[in-house]
Amino acid sequence: MNKLMPIILLTLMTFVAYGVYKQANKSIKTKRLECQSKTTTFEKIFVEEPIKEAINSLKSNNYIINSSIEYSKFMKSNLINILKKEQADEILNKVIKSQITIEDKKTSDDTKVSINYYIYENDKQDTGKKNNDAKSYAGYLMFEFKYNNILVYKIQTDYMQMDASDIEDRMHCAIKSFIDID
Repeated sequence: MNKLMPIILLTLMTFVAYGVYKQANKSIKTKRLECQSKTTTFEKIFVEEPIKEAINSLKSNNYIINSSIEYSKFMKSNLINILKKEQADEILNKVIKSQITIEDKKTSDDTKVSINYYIYENDKQDTGKKNNDAKSYAGYLMFEFKYNNILVYKIQTDYMQMDASDIEDRMHCAIKSFIDID
């Protein structure tokens, strides 16, 4: 019995340590929304107070869009012949309108939420890439939501398809991630 007790204690401690380790790693990788798990996605909420006003402004169709696209420089761009800034803005406007319901379209103050975003095409021939993982995605979208010139939310999400067919889906995820904060 005396020899069995240390083995039982060691086994119990191992299970507890493993459980703590699994829980700690799970919380690091857990995403707030399912769509954020489709590709590598990072988000940050910068301030608590004006976030609700910014969301209400977007839901009231009271927003402005500032955008750009950064095409690859070292390799031949696939995206340049597929997507222009104006087309991307049209897609984003369609995405926003699809996520706003009639009940959401309440009038609010005149302050617009500013949606600043850019699309970056991954330049796989850039010698500054640190590893092969950096070459595994087609590009990413970076969104910043500002209210009264205060950055309230930022999200970056990768798109994976070289033909950019998943950019609209990633835009849906970015807008949904912002709207679903409250």
